[in-house]
Amino acid sequence: MVEVYELLTVMVSLIVVKLFHWIYQSKNPKPNEKLPPGSMGFPIIGETFEFMKPHDAFQFPTFIKERIIRYGPIFRTSLFGAKVIISTDIELNMEIAKTNHAPGLTKSIAQLFGENNLFFQSKESHKHVRNLTFQLLGSQGLKLSVMQDIDLLTRTHMEEGARRGCLDVKEISSKILIECLAKKVTGDMEPEAAKELALCWRCFPSGWFRFPLNLPGTGVYKMMKARKRMLHLLKETILKKRASGEELGEFFKIIFEGAETMSVDNAIEYIYTLFLLANETTPRILAATIKLISDNPKVMKELHREHEGIVRGKTEKETSITWEEYKSMTFTQMVINESLRITSTAPTVFRIIDHEFQVGSYKIPAGWIFMGYPNNHFNPKTYDDPLVFNPWRWEGKDLGAIVSRTYIPFGAGSRQCVGAEFAKLQMAIFIHHLSRYRWSMKIGTTILRNFVLMFPNGCEVQFLKDTEVDNSSGSNPDCCNG
Repeated sequence: MVEVYELLTVMVSLIVVKLFHWIYQSKNPKPNEKLPPGSMGFPIIGETFEFMKPHDAFQFPTFIKERIIRYGPIFRTSLFGAKVIISTDIELNMEIAKTNHAPGLTKSIAQLFGENNLFFQSKESHKHVRNLTFQLLGSQGLKLSVMQDIDLLTRTHMEEGARRGCLDVKEISSKILIECLAKKVTGDMEPEAAKELALCWRCFPSGWFRFPLNLPGTGVYKMMKARKRMLHLLKETILKKRASGEELGEFFKIIFEGAETMSVDNAIEYIYTLFLLANETTPRILAATIKLISDNPKVMKELHREHEGIVRGKTEKETSITWEEYKSMTFTQMVINESLRITSTAPTVFRIIDHEFQVGSYKIPAGWIFMGYPNNHFNPKTYDDPLVFNPWRWEGKDLGAIVSRTYIPFGAGSRQCVGAEFAKLQMAIFIHHLSRYRWSMKIGTTILRNFVLMFPNGCEVQFLKDTEVDNSSGSNPDCCNG
C-alpha cells in the first residue's frame, strides 16, 4: 500500500513539474525564436477569457488597446489553444493578406465548416468557389437575379412588422437572407423542410470562437449537431428534386453546369458554408447600423429625405427598387460605409502563416494564426473624430470601393469577402423600406462585442402609430418578445 502511495506521489509531482515547465515555456519562448513581444498566458486557455470579455461594439477592445500600449502594434498571445499573432500595423496586415492564403481557423471553427470544405482547402479550390459565388452575388448577378427577391422579401417583412408595431432587425434580416438564398439554391422547398432548415439556424450559438470540446452540452456539440442536420436537409432536398426532374435553384445550375463541376457532397458543403457565413455577418452589421441611425436624428432625417424622393418618383404600379435607384442612394451608401468603418472592431485579416515571416527584428513562425485588426479605421490622422458616427465624412469619395489602405471592412487579398456587394445591397434595401416609416430603436438597446456583435437586450425597431402601413389591428408593445 505504501509503494502505491509513493508511486502516486511521484506521478503527481512529475505532473506538477511538467505543468510549471509548460507554463514557463509558454510565457518565455526560447531566445533564438525572436518572436514578437507578448504573453502566452496559461497553458491551453492562454489569454482567451480576457480576449473574449464583452465590450462596447463601437470601441476598440480593451484587450487590444492595453497590449498595444505594453508591447506595440504587433504582439503574440494564445487563444483557444492556438498560438496567435495580433497586429494593428496596416502595412503588415496588407502584406500578410496578399502573401498568405489559408484562413486563420481555430479548431472549433474548422470543425464547424468541415475538413472537406472547398472554401478552406487549396488556393485553386477556393478560387473556383469564389468564381461560382461571384456569378450569383457579383454586381451582374445581383442586378439580374437577386435584387428583386431581396426587395420583395424586405418589403413583405417590413409591412408585417409595421402592422405588429415592431420587428427584430437581426432576426428579420436573417429570415430575408436565408429565404432569398434558399430559393436561389434549391428552388421551392417543401414547407416542412424549409421550416426545419430555419429551426436549425437557432441551434447555432452566437459565438463560433470556442474551445474545441465536442462534448454533449457544449456549444461546439450543438453546432456540430445542427451542421449535420442542415447538411442532411439540403442533400435530401437536392436528391429528391433531381430524382423527380424538378427544377433546382439557379445557383445549383451554375454549380453543376459549369466547366468544372463538383460532387453533390462538395456542393452541399459549399452551400452550407455560404449560408453560414452570410447569416452570421450581415444581419448583425445591419442591426448595429440601424442602432447608429436611431441614435443620430440628423442622419435619420437625411435618409427619410433621400428615400422619400425615390418613392415619390414612382408610379403606383412601380413597387420594386431598380438597380439605378439603388445606385442613386448616395447618402445611404455613405451611412453604410461609415457603419462598416466604425463597427470593424474585430480582425478583418485572418490567416494561417504558411511560411516563416520576418517583421523587423522579429520572426513569425509558420503555422501561427494571424489576426489583423483595422486600427486604421480609428486613426485620427485619417478620420477626424474617428469614434464619432459621421456619414458626411464620405461625401465626394468613391462609395463603391470595397478595400483600400485606410478601409478594409471586408478584408483584403485572396480572402476578401466575395459577398461584399451583396451585403451592402441587402443593407441599403432594408434601410430604404424602413425609411418609409416613422420608427425608433427600442430604449435600452445595447450592442456589445466578444468577437461577434451581441445584442443582450435584443435589437427591436418600434414603429410609431402614424406609419405608412395601416396599424388598425393594434400594436402590441411586446410583439417581438415571444
